[in-house]
Amino acid sequence: MDHDKSKAPELRQVIAATVASDPIKYSEAFLGKPNAEYCSWILDSEKWGGAIELSILADYYGREIAAYDIQTSRCDLYGQERNYFERVMLIYDGLHYDALAMSPFEGAPEEFDQTIFSVRMDRTIGRVEGLALNLVRDQQRKRRYTDTANFTLRCAVCQIGLVGQKEAVEHAQATGHVNFQEYR
Repeated sequence: MDHDKSKAPELRQVIAATVASDPIKYSEAFLGKPNAEYCSWILDSEKWGGAIELSILADYYGREIAAYDIQTSRCDLYGQERNYFERVMLIYDGLHYDALAMSPFEGAPEEFDQTIFSVRMDRTIGRVEGLALNLVRDQQRKRRYTDTANFTLRCAVCQIGLVGQKEAVEHAQATGHVNFQEYR
């Protein structure tokens, strides 16, 4: 949004303050944990957000956020109901979100990248939207995503094979082992 990767702690504060300010909307049922616990959790730089945080950031910046999922080619559009005039795009690989940017030419410095796009009267961002979807489909064909429900892991401590995040979490809770490696 700001071409400033050092803003992450500030944005975590914005999210925590927004959640703390409305415990009815951001209830334990909605957050999956008590409001205060969630606020502490999101302030931890080792934790990663998702839909809740993207929705809050769309409102904070007054821009739509289009999040493309590589595995499914689905696009979740946050802030859409507010009819914002600008949109940014993200690509999600199953673990992380990365900003999508248009570069004016191959090898152009990052500061020349366009990351904010005007929303047209038809609520699209024109041909850029098609380019983004083509990129997502290309990444999908190349399997450039992590299927956290079905990926295969091996515990680096005891060498047991596991399938999916659920089994890895259960194994970690039962054994205290937290070092896993993905294999195919």
